[in-house]
Amino acid sequence: MKPSASTLPPPPIEAVLFDLDDTLWAIEPVLVRAEGLLYDWLREHAPAVAAAHTVTSLRERRMALMQTDPVYRIDLWKLRHTALTEVFGEHDVDLALVDPAMALFSEARSTVALFDDVEPALQRLKGRLTLGSVSNGFADLERIGLAGHFGVSIAAHRFGRAKPDPAIFHAACEALQVAPGATVYVGDDPLLDVQGAQQAGLRAVWMNRFARTLPDGIYPDAICRDLHELHDWLAAQA
Repeated sequence: MKPSASTLPPPPIEAVLFDLDDTLWAIEPVLVRAEGLLYDWLREHAPAVAAAHTVTSLRERRMALMQTDPVYRIDLWKLRHTALTEVFGEHDVDLALVDPAMALFSEARSTVALFDDVEPALQRLKGRLTLGSVSNGFADLERIGLAGHFGVSIAAHRFGRAKPDPAIFHAACEALQVAPGATVYVGDDPLLDVQGAQQAGLRAVWMNRFARTLPDGIYPDAICRDLHELHDWLAAQA
């Protein structure tokens, strides 16, 4: 760990904010299933689109569209909606079908399998700390069943700014009435989550569930493989 320039002890931890995708559940199988269900829906309701595109080509279309406007890197729902609208228009498909297509995808996007440690660890943590979530994705925590664990849940597409922008971290701290220095952010992405949170004045725990390697120059306050290890680290800070 890189030594701190400050000789003052950090303030006691009062709150923990969580990333969602690949921190509380694995996102790749969720997206594979959701995009597969959407493609099956396209075969039935928009066969001209399905005939012209594959799941892969639709994904490439979104990635290209993302480069055209910074808003698409913040609002991933809007990115998908706009990409579908464009491709439906190109193949003379009724644009009124875009919303039900997105509804199907959004429901599947929020059908996740929590890691086994998530529910028991959150129950233990919320007994003594304030919890929240900050995510660049658009999962529905009510549907997933986690909303009740969090005092605040901020999604980038609703907030208008995305990680690593300090504003999204500060908004969560303000909502919880906790100073950034007394807050820990837990996430899997070294740049968005660890570096982003630290640059906003929070402490950061790297959730490394998949035995990944940290980039040079990134120094988490702690590295954990699951929320049980996080609980133990937080207890040691008290």
